[in-house]
Amino acid sequence: MKFSPDQFVIIEWGWGQLNATLLFTWFEMALLVAGSRLITRNLSSEVNISRWQNLLEILVSGIAGQIADITRQRPEPFLPFVGTLFLFILLSNLLAVVPYYHPPTASLSTTSALALCVFIAVPVYGLSTRSLGSYLRQYIEPTLFMLPFNIIGDLSRTLALAVRLYGNVLSGSIIGAVLLLIVPLFLPVVMSALGMLTGTIQAYIFALLAMIYIASVLKNEEPDHPDKRQTE
Repeated sequence: MKFSPDQFVIIEWGWGQLNATLLFTWFEMALLVAGSRLITRNLSSEVNISRWQNLLEILVSGIAGQIADITRQRPEPFLPFVGTLFLFILLSNLLAVVPYYHPPTASLSTTSALALCVFIAVPVYGLSTRSLGSYLRQYIEPTLFMLPFNIIGDLSRTLALAVRLYGNVLSGSIIGAVLLLIVPLFLPVVMSALGMLTGTIQAYIFALLAMIYIASVLKNEEPDHPDKRQTE
């Protein structure tokens, strides 16, 4: 029995092949781009707005609020990266209830790529608020002997990000497939609903951990909230 989307080969030619992981990853990216284009093409500042714009504003403001609470800085620099991570993983997990759809997050290659993006984003954002010397100095604090442990810590948390998401999504797919064989109707529907809930939680946890890792290397600054500017 096949569970990982890497095992479902759609097209194969010579040394290359198109599997379900690549196919549905491209499909998700196209869906996100098209959806964002359709929702944002008629944005309005009026009181009465469309339900899609309302949903978009709730989603963006919610993510921005979480980022501001974690980093204690303005969320705008981090919102595109963290928001994209969250939406991609969320859409991938929610679409898992669609028949014949194989979520890319059930592939270790996809979750490893997402974790690698976080691994690269941490020093990029860190160096945007700190000097190179200040950033590298944290690896030898409080003593030089902590250098290998801090490096191993960065690598291990990246591995943990990839394996955690992969394991949770894959286990949900396996359980759903087994239950579909045993109880063909009612129980798989309940499990699909539960899978959508856990998929949303997994997307939130991944984005949250990514933001925590980024915040840990930022220079501490208080966010410039509108309420604070008014009081000044």
